[in-house]
Amino acid sequence: MDRRLQIVCLASVLTGCAVGPDFHAPKAPGLARYTAQKLPVTAAAGAAKDGTPQRFVTGQDVAGAWWGLFRSPRLTLLVSTALARNPSLESSRETLLQAQETALAAEGAWFPQIAVTGNRVRQKFSPAQAGLSTAQISSQGGAVVAPFSVYTAQVGVNYTFDVWGSTRRTVEADQAQAEQQRFQLEGAANMLAANTANAAINAAALEAEIDAEEKLVAAEQRLLSTVKRQFDLGGATGTDVATQEAQLGSTEALVVPLQTQLATTRDQLAAYLGRAPSEADIPPIALDELTLPGELPVSLPSALVAQRPDVRAAEAQWHAATAQVGVAVANRLPQFTLSGAAGTAPAQFAQLFAPGNGFWTLTTQIAGPIFEGGTLLHQQRAAQAAMRSAAANYQNVVIGAFQNVADVLTTLSQDALALSANDIAARAAARGLSLAQLQYGAGGVAYPIVLQAQTQYQNAVINLIKARAARYTDTVLLFAALGGGWWNRADIAPPPEGLLRSLLP
Repeated sequence: MDRRLQIVCLASVLTGCAVGPDFHAPKAPGLARYTAQKLPVTAAAGAAKDGTPQRFVTGQDVAGAWWGLFRSPRLTLLVSTALARNPSLESSRETLLQAQETALAAEGAWFPQIAVTGNRVRQKFSPAQAGLSTAQISSQGGAVVAPFSVYTAQVGVNYTFDVWGSTRRTVEADQAQAEQQRFQLEGAANMLAANTANAAINAAALEAEIDAEEKLVAAEQRLLSTVKRQFDLGGATGTDVATQEAQLGSTEALVVPLQTQLATTRDQLAAYLGRAPSEADIPPIALDELTLPGELPVSLPSALVAQRPDVRAAEAQWHAATAQVGVAVANRLPQFTLSGAAGTAPAQFAQLFAPGNGFWTLTTQIAGPIFEGGTLLHQQRAAQAAMRSAAANYQNVVIGAFQNVADVLTTLSQDALALSANDIAARAAARGLSLAQLQYGAGGVAYPIVLQAQTQYQNAVINLIKARAARYTDTVLLFAALGGGWWNRADIAPPPEGLLRSLLP
């Protein structure tokens, strides 16, 4: 008979049923869509820069390295470096390995525990301990029992039959906990990639805002010179000059917090990369070097529960809690143990393996709880409550996952409309400011008209930059909300094979 088949048969003979509920993976929700209203096939966009229409493709798979779809080598380098060097992610990897090894260690209870011992004992008994009476001791003139040595070498075997499946449920729970840790790691990697990408995009947007504000400062300095000339010619008042100086100062002041935000964003990027801000050599990324993906995957709702790491982790937690109920039930039932030992015990070391010095013992034991003050009963009830709690938590995580995807899809559709509207506003504000400045220079309008046009243009330019960045950041959030494509990557090493699993077909 094949050795692997023998092991399977032996395991079947030596084990009985597994008490407690069996875990069954929950069915995927039978939903047709994520949002209350049907989403448009294409996210509408105008003629603005980064106004590329984005088409939602239902059922399309999520790319494992989705950040490459933005076609920015610098962005790809940042995300790849973060996934490789982030210390928090490395800590999660080691925690996963710890959980996997703990599950493998639990499998050892399936096999007999074999131990070898050896010792030398030097002893001296009193005559009474040797069984001599007082009369015998007196007749022998105070007999003395000489010291002696005993050498012992033995092999002991101990095996507890897994009649009620306690060991199997324990292994099942540990394996489920390792699976939970695995998906927590996948979730951490997913969020790290999304956070790194969005931090880089936010930094690019801040760079663009600073550049726009600096251009506005230069334009307002030129306008201040015009207002001063008008004042010298009597066409403007001192109030007009002071107002334009205040406007220039306000615009210059806006650059300072933007620079602060940029610095802190780059510091956060350094942390994602596993580096101190002082040693991080982060390449600057411009919004103009990013390309908006034209097609966006929208996983089927039935597939989302298998893709989202947080849902899979919650399912594994539920599985582990279910297995723990079986452990608690088995603890209330009798346990059957077989123990044996065989060895030799001569008086001299040279006779350790000589005939006539051998011994052996064989012990069978049954032990079961009679009265534990309700401890085992309440432990079982606590395990059942934990199982129900894990089931409710799973449902909550699933609902949150569907909400997350629905929110992102809705936001993406609105992003395109917002970008189009902000582009129209920015173009109109630019024309209005240009006309106001020309008319003011010719004396056709009063200065407050120019000031109003300046404010409108400044707000419109910044809003346009933010709208451009929003399309990128919300695209990133969609990839993250759909699970991040971890199933198309090999970042996480497969778990090590256990002894029994490695022998099975």
